[in-house]
Amino acid sequence: MLVHPERSGKVAAALVTHLHRDHTDASALADALTPGAPVLRPAPGHGDDVDNVTTLPAEHELALHRLAAEVVDAWSTREVGPFRVTAVPSVDGLGDPQLNWVVEAHGQRIFHGGDTMFHGYWWRIARRFSPFDAVFLPANGAVVDAPHLQPPSPLPAAMDPRQAAVAAEILDARYAVPMHYEAEQPDKIAGYVEVLDPENEFRTHAGRRAHVLAVGEWLDLAT
Repeated sequence: MLVHPERSGKVAAALVTHLHRDHTDASALADALTPGAPVLRPAPGHGDDVDNVTTLPAEHELALHRLAAEVVDAWSTREVGPFRVTAVPSVDGLGDPQLNWVVEAHGQRIFHGGDTMFHGYWWRIARRFSPFDAVFLPANGAVVDAPHLQPPSPLPAAMDPRQAAVAAEILDARYAVPMHYEAEQPDKIAGYVEVLDPENEFRTHAGRRAHVLAVGEWLDLAT
């Protein structure tokens, strides 16, 4: 979400990476957002209800809460208060539509990676936007065995720590913050297996860029 740094209270906009319910909580958005604030989101999934089983609950809840959801395309840019936000390509490990976000304000630039897989767009994103003051990257390397995705893949559906570190290097990040792993997600679903120690493995691969944050901790880009 986006909030003016000099203000507190309601939020100016929400940037949705994808419509899995652990990433799109319509009730929380409704509580946090200024009435009528935009909820920028990727397109609905293609196919039937089986194909979209992981996104339909969030789709329904966005409509139920009458949020001002707006579908945006990759590489499109919006101005929200002091923020310039650009949707950039991402690849979802379950085949659902996903975006990542570049946010710029007051001469600083950050990247939020949702729970993307490693992909071939990193270099294009870097050419257009790097260097980054901070990048937030999934690092749990989750392998997913879901009923609607059979036979299951043994390959990670989100970046593992080494892949996240490589992405941070390509993006030329000053700070690389790992996210989307057990400490943040205590209620794992069945058939969802993460790497054992993503924090330390990420530190090993990311080196000086690595900056691990506790849940609720702030990163001060002015330092």
